[in-house]
Amino acid sequence: MTKPTANLDGFDRKLLNLLQRRGRASYVEMGEAVNLSESACLRRVRALEEAGVISRYAAVIDERAVGLPLSVFVTVTLSSQAESALSAFEKAIAGVREVAECYLMTGGSDYLLRLVVRDVDDLERVHAQELTRIPGVVRVSSSIAMRTVVKRVELPL
Repeated sequence: MTKPTANLDGFDRKLLNLLQRRGRASYVEMGEAVNLSESACLRRVRALEEAGVISRYAAVIDERAVGLPLSVFVTVTLSSQAESALSAFEKAIAGVREVAECYLMTGGSDYLLRLVVRDVDDLERVHAQELTRIPGVVRVSSSIAMRTVVKRVELPL
């Protein structure tokens, strides 16, 4: 299941770093920033997209600005770790809109989720009407983040 690591040269890394900071940069701007022609930048970015290095483009939205100020970290334990149970949970959790991230974990719980919600009442609704209703879920434990200290969208290339 592990995807092979792409063979990136210095220009690729510079382009990726620029795109992480300024995703709407034009190919002219990219070329000026990394000292390549516009057409060379276009070819390289398309190759990075085709190789799956760039999986998609998105805007980074301030959660508070859109009325979702609470980040809640939730651990979920399932009754079984059989592949069918994991797949069923993953399919179900993908449909819960408040789940911003979901990770299969090692250790004491099976999954770690990050939810974005309006308030504690919204969290209670998601907990009662979504998370605990997923078949196989035996334990859900939540921790509310009081403040975001570091949140990066840029990878350290």
